[in-house]
Amino acid sequence: MNSIGNILWFLCGGILIAIFYYLVGLLMCITIVGIPFGVQLFKFGTYTLWPFGHELVDRPGQPGCLSTVMNLVWILFGWWEIAVIHLVFGFLCCITIIGIPFGMQHFKMIIPAILPFGKEIR
Repeated sequence: MNSIGNILWFLCGGILIAIFYYLVGLLMCITIVGIPFGVQLFKFGTYTLWPFGHELVDRPGQPGCLSTVMNLVWILFGWWEIAVIHLVFGFLCCITIIGIPFGMQHFKMIIPAILPFGKEIR
């Protein structure tokens, strides 16, 4: 069932979201200061390609001091907009019964989009 969900997700816009994350991640990696933020965007890109059957969870020993500071910087520089986009797409997907699983995947991406540091994909 996860495979079917991932294929439908990929074809119905998951690839576009992943490309967006990868392109912005590449732009962030141009500067040395932006590399940690670019890495997080690459992580989101990978997660949004195949979200069914995977989850973003806290790494062992997290949240640490460094990840807390990086999450604060992430929020202050406006990356919370990614969470708002997932919220809007989640509501739009949940309008139809067929779109509810896709909406739930968008809702699962909201918290990691706000606090991405200290997370890993399982």
